[in-house]
Amino acid sequence: MPTPKEKKKTDFLYRLKFSMTRAPEKMRGATDLALHFNLRYHGEPVSPQTTHKWLTARSIPTADKLAMLAEWFKVEQHWLHYGPPPSENPQNVPKPITHDEKYPASEETLELASKIEVLLSHHRYLLEELHRPVLWDRREALRREHKWFV
Repeated sequence: MPTPKEKKKTDFLYRLKFSMTRAPEKMRGATDLALHFNLRYHGEPVSPQTTHKWLTARSIPTADKLAMLAEWFKVEQHWLHYGPPPSENPQNVPKPITHDEKYPASEETLELASKIEVLLSHHRYLLEELHRPVLWDRREALRREHKWFV
């Protein structure tokens, strides 16, 4: 029989995995979670080993990391950490977001877009050329994963 501490970690794991389905990015494991988390988090980056511990119910993130996860996945921090309060209406539990929905641009995205917008045309060209291999790799990964061309 699991201890209360183990149960708390396991329950968190299920809420985290559910919340990951709400993210605009498709994440397949600890490495993807660490990568996308670190792009948003302004503190000390987390390692894939750390996120693996989150995804295997061996640890729960600290409060500041929980706050970032909750903001990213658009869930309440209390719900992510502890689950719904016993008296709470089950309708207040977050619902899955379909990936067909449009996601509002984040502050980071808007800030990056404004920085790109003021670049000189030849600098924008260089940025596009740098981005092309990354975009191509992502399309190839999607194609292999879904067996269709993007």
